[in-house]
Amino acid sequence: MQDLNLPTYTFKLKSVENNTLIFDDLRKKFIVLTPEEWVRQHYVSFLIREKNYPKSLIALEKQLVLNNRIKRTDILVFNTAGNPEIIVECKAPSIKITQATFDQIAQYNLKLNATYLIVTNGLEHFYCKMDFKNESYIFLKEVPNYQP
Repeated sequence: MQDLNLPTYTFKLKSVENNTLIFDDLRKKFIVLTPEEWVRQHYVSFLIREKNYPKSLIALEKQLVLNNRIKRTDILVFNTAGNPEIIVECKAPSIKITQATFDQIAQYNLKLNATYLIVTNGLEHFYCKMDFKNESYIFLKEVPNYQP
């Protein structure tokens, strides 16, 4: 898999029927390793190891219903009160981050009301803090560290 603009982590990999699988430590099972999953696993590790977010506050592929359609967030981080704090949208490294990517995560946030939105393809990372009063977002240089 491609090197990413994130720290290097060691993952458990195995090969089954011409598929490479990666062990997902949060879901406690092997998942088919796609380029997007490679980014997701790295970003989760980044949140846990570099930013100190507890594993217990992180959910992967959390389902939500928007306009009668089932959608899934890539990574959803909750605060200690159980409310969404951060939504992370992961794309494969080959996918360019566009306005459509921001529109997708903004739609999810209409339902979730998270404070922070992150969009990453593993090479580029965009961090935003919601300004609910002005219905906009403020770009940040980095994701905040976990604060209980």
